[in-house]
Amino acid sequence: MSRVSSIAKFTEVQAEYKKKLVTADEAVKVVKSGDRVHYGLFNGLVVECDKALAKRTEELHDVKICTTIWAYPEIPEIIKADPESKHFKYLSTHFSGLDRKMNKDGQCWYIPVQFRENTKLWAENVGDIDVAMFQVGPMDKYGNFNIGPQVAEYWGIIEKAKVVIVEVNEKQPKAMGIRTTINVGQVDFVVEGNNNDMPVILPKEGSDIERAIAEQIVPRIQSGSTLQLGIGGIPNYVGSMIAHSDINDLSVHSEMLVDAFFNLYKEGKISGNKNTMKGMMVYTFSQGSNELYEFIHNNPLCMCAPVEWVNDVGVIAENDNVVSVNSALQIDLFCQVNSESAGWQHIGGNGGQLDFVMGAFKSKGGQSYLCLPSTRSLRDGTRVSTIVPRLPEGSIVTVPRAAIHHLVTEYGIANFKGKSTWERTELLIDISHPDFREDLIKEAERMGIWCNTSKISG
Repeated sequence: MSRVSSIAKFTEVQAEYKKKLVTADEAVKVVKSGDRVHYGLFNGLVVECDKALAKRTEELHDVKICTTIWAYPEIPEIIKADPESKHFKYLSTHFSGLDRKMNKDGQCWYIPVQFRENTKLWAENVGDIDVAMFQVGPMDKYGNFNIGPQVAEYWGIIEKAKVVIVEVNEKQPKAMGIRTTINVGQVDFVVEGNNNDMPVILPKEGSDIERAIAEQIVPRIQSGSTLQLGIGGIPNYVGSMIAHSDINDLSVHSEMLVDAFFNLYKEGKISGNKNTMKGMMVYTFSQGSNELYEFIHNNPLCMCAPVEWVNDVGVIAENDNVVSVNSALQIDLFCQVNSESAGWQHIGGNGGQLDFVMGAFKSKGGQSYLCLPSTRSLRDGTRVSTIVPRLPEGSIVTVPRAAIHHLVTEYGIANFKGKSTWERTELLIDISHPDFREDLIKEAERMGIWCNTSKISG
């Protein structure tokens, strides 16, 4: 019988629980040198099992620890116990701020992947997952543990894992949706944790430039739209401005459920009157405030579902008037967008940015916006343009030039669809910072992708 179909009999649920209940120290004894161990996703990362595994550092070698993102405010205990990564190799498919710090310190490595492909990645393409451990909510009377507001790729991990350990946390929000529970019959060990608080991830206060960018987008959003918002100052401003506008009758189909959506709901802006999963706020993971987690808890309006469905371009496009708002780091004169790195330094995974850019454009009446302040400051205070002739060495193309729809800076919005290379160059330079426009024009001419339009015949 497969792990997925191993459901405990109702009359045997409590006995099954007691039989599988162990301490964290006992549970992690199953980890062997050379194993691949998955630590869970987002707010479902293990805490007690991490501490227990750290105690075994000196007796283990070449253990690969995998996550999607490290969400807690402190680095994992295994990293503290093994700062030179002699025993554990920590791998992430996205990157948080702490992941970036660990990466700089040589303690964390990135796994490039399209987020929507993660389920298949774990199930079919990484060899073995020897142990999967993750947090869940308390077991119900039917033997089910809720895996919280982060279904994402969990089922690819669970189906591949040789051993599954669940760490119970009573503070884990109970997410409603698709495949949000795992039965006690499908797990090997149960650990009762110390009920740590959920990681609180709040958007930083946006800058005046980010507000200026948001102010250009909101007038283009019409009532009846389906929204996808990322995290950060600009999406947060967009949500706040919509909340205080005449725009209403909105729906949610978003990779990430953030506080902006909760605030729109409180203002009566969310009707859910969309084509797919009508009435429900669809997402694949959530991070934000404690108020957001309380809103999600046991709320059938919030529908958490696997990432391969939520981020599917065709599923996104089934809704009309999809509006996608995300942030980027750089764009070059070829209109290649980098949202992942600063030169050699990895900043974050691509998530669903490309999927929602493509899905929004495919949607009837849909539109996507990639947002980019026209400049950024280096550590020495030097101001540089984020619109560059060519992406610097080490940069990653997140959204290829053929896919991009709108780019927004504080100087305007450019719509690149249907535009030639020289038209795109003109549009880009028009919304670049004035201090850098002359240099960009010279580079565009030197590169042969721009010319004065008055010289073009016909």
